[in-house]
Amino acid sequence: MKIAVIGATGYVGGRLVPDLVEAGHEVRCVARTPDRLEGVEWRSEVDVVEADVLDRASLDRAFEGIEVVFYLVHAMGKADDFEHTDRVGAENTRRAAQAAGVNRIVYLGGLGEDDPDELSDHLASRHEVGRILADGAVAVTELRAAVIIGSGSASFEMLRHLAEVLPAMVCPRWVTRTRCQPIAIADVLYYLVAVIERPDTAGEILEIGGPTVLTYREMMDSYARAAGLSRRLIVPVPLLTPRLSSHWINLVTPLPYGLARPLVDSLINDVVVHPDRDVRRFIPHDPFPIDQAIARALSMVQDLQIETSWIDSSPDRTPASPMPQDPDWAGGTVYQDRQEVTTSKSPEAVFAAVAGVGGTRGWYVARPLWALRGWSDKLVGGVGMRRGRRHPDQLRVGDALDFFRVEEHDPPCVLRLRAEMKVPGEAWLEWRVSTDPDGATRLAQLARFHPRGISGRLYWWTLLPIHKVIWRRLAERLVEAAGPPPG
Repeated sequence: MKIAVIGATGYVGGRLVPDLVEAGHEVRCVARTPDRLEGVEWRSEVDVVEADVLDRASLDRAFEGIEVVFYLVHAMGKADDFEHTDRVGAENTRRAAQAAGVNRIVYLGGLGEDDPDELSDHLASRHEVGRILADGAVAVTELRAAVIIGSGSASFEMLRHLAEVLPAMVCPRWVTRTRCQPIAIADVLYYLVAVIERPDTAGEILEIGGPTVLTYREMMDSYARAAGLSRRLIVPVPLLTPRLSSHWINLVTPLPYGLARPLVDSLINDVVVHPDRDVRRFIPHDPFPIDQAIARALSMVQDLQIETSWIDSSPDRTPASPMPQDPDWAGGTVYQDRQEVTTSKSPEAVFAAVAGVGGTRGWYVARPLWALRGWSDKLVGGVGMRRGRRHPDQLRVGDALDFFRVEEHDPPCVLRLRAEMKVPGEAWLEWRVSTDPDGATRLAQLARFHPRGISGRLYWWTLLPIHKVIWRRLAERLVEAAGPPPG
């Protein structure tokens, strides 16, 4: 079939695309930022079209000749009013699919009762998106899942860090009471591919889950067993509200508050498959037990085989957004610090050192200050440093790198990172590697900051003395960390 995948740069979409290709389908990836697909193994096997669910006209072009559309996007953690954003995206997709003559839309939503008054805002929005997509002439297959267990999933990373960091914890009572039916990412992908081969699943709401129903406390015990940890001591108390719990998760896990809050809100709802909506009525399949699903995810993390991650999703900049190289910023102010170092080492070796910065390797200079900056960012609801990086050496556009995100990656010449920590403005850190006429390799490092109001200007000038020392030493250490000179 001719299939369009909306959300191919996200956690599920990035894993679904190669499975669809392997099944023999012709796949078109619909992405706001196509550059983020450069470097993925299957890029040459698919068509990529730039489009945005918030731009109806772009979807009209993207859906030409398409038979099936997979809708795998949502705005949780990316927009202040994610319900409205998701509503607009679903309406545009439904209308564009109908105009293009699409036969089916497949949507991955969330488990939970149908009564919106009984659901968290997040789950109610997920159900609303399903209703909007189905309110048209195109048949919709809605799959509903609870916690997805897989390397890099937001729910798994929250579970992993809570269990590994805290041998004992105080938790809200719902941790020991709320029932959940987690499912392995491999089983989610199996069902997504299988439903389009079954015409009788069109127009159905199908619920998917693993073989076991358990509480969140039991899930943490399962993780502890799989990871070889002692059983976690959990003390339930009635005082922790979802808001307080979200701040706590923000501090001890990589998840920022904006993502932790809707996830925690959703954890107060039972999310269990109803027998009359069980997908196995149509598609017989034995999903992985919870212990095996966790063990598989852990193995992928340990082997650095994380194909996609929750950190892949970010509020992308639009094509109209000013870039740091635009000197005037439409009349705005840009502060910058430039450092240059020359060496006899090769450009490839210098760029490899630059591209390997961060994560477990760290930032080479003033490590306590970097850690302090990460914790201070977490305290105000930012992403902090705990996200690390997808791979210790490999990068691609869109990758998260501690509290930065890769905005440009052109080896062995340019690497630009955009800051995602909480700052009063926009900040970038950029390196350019070039060869001088005399054959020496030059590393140019440029820190740019576009301040927002008086607070942004105070931020820059207050930290400038510290930054001056750090930036200079960082450029020098990166060159030192490069491989030996040729010969």
